Amino acid sequence: MLTKVRRTTLADLSISPGKRARLHRLLYEYGPANGTLLLLPIDQGLEHGPVDFFDNPDSLDQDYIFRLAIEGDFSGVACHIGLAEKYFAPHAGKIPLILKVNGKTNIPSDDEPFSPMTSSVDDAVRLGADAVGYTLYVGSPRQADDIAQLDGVRKECERSGMPLIVWSYPRGKAIKEKGGQDSLYAVDYAARVACEMGADVVKLNEPKVGENLDKQPKPYNTLNVSDEAAIAKVVKSAGKTLVLLSGGSKMGDDDLLHKVRIAMEAGVTGLIFGRNLWQRKWDDSLAITSRIHDILKAYSA
Repeated sequence: MLTKVRRTTLADLSISPGKRARLHRLLYEYGPANGTLLLLPIDQGLEHGPVDFFDNPDSLDQDYIFRLAIEGDFSGVACHIGLAEKYFAPHAGKIPLILKVNGKTNIPSDDEPFSPMTSSVDDAVRLGADAVGYTLYVGSPRQADDIAQLDGVRKECERSGMPLIVWSYPRGKAIKEKGGQDSLYAVDYAARVACEMGADVVKLNEPKVGENLDKQPKPYNTLNVSDEAAIAKVVKSAGKTLVLLSGGSKMGDDDLLHKVRIAMEAGVTGLIFGRNLWQRKWDDSLAITSRIHDILKAYSA
């Protein structure tokens, strides 16, 4: 069950010509351009507040982010409607846009999370986006509302030929009681839910192995496996859905590059690293991005 899996590719997906054309741009015309992905998200201002910009105040300027993505040869930038409308126009055609269409702040308790709509698939089409992003909280007490809302977005994506990227995040009280949001059980479940809900691409956090095993349901409470095997497990559960691994909080260069290597070995399609890149100073960010590209070059698909 925990053996390495073959990386899912664009050729494996049963999708419309519009979706295929847009995903082809992301996978083969920008960034590594070899069938892998390197995305730069900047949705943290809504999700976390301005606190994430303290390490590198220059990153508070969205133009800085788009310029960093272009110079760093990223596959695309993910952001919410306000940033896209205010800052994307001068960079259109130079870097793909992924429009996040729902979101929330982190001010209320996370026991019953739900992200309402902040924009639409029509907005994404109007802005020239190549995909939309949707945050789904798997296991939240409000998951009925969330799944219904996602279903509406999925149908709009089908009508518009727009790829759907699901930020599939385990959250809520029940998840906390069953090992936590980063447990292998939770992340594996989130991967499968995204596949079954019709995601073309799923963004997942790296599962933390060996923690809270006694709280996780069977047989996960017996799976004290390697980091690479855990990622391979969630890639397999995602089925014919391209998998992006999240970077999370900022870490040191060696740890970051190690994460890239084991993720690619485990069969992910690519990486979506935000704070780990734009929280670094400009030259440092471009330097570590270049090293990430060196690793991705070995994984053509």
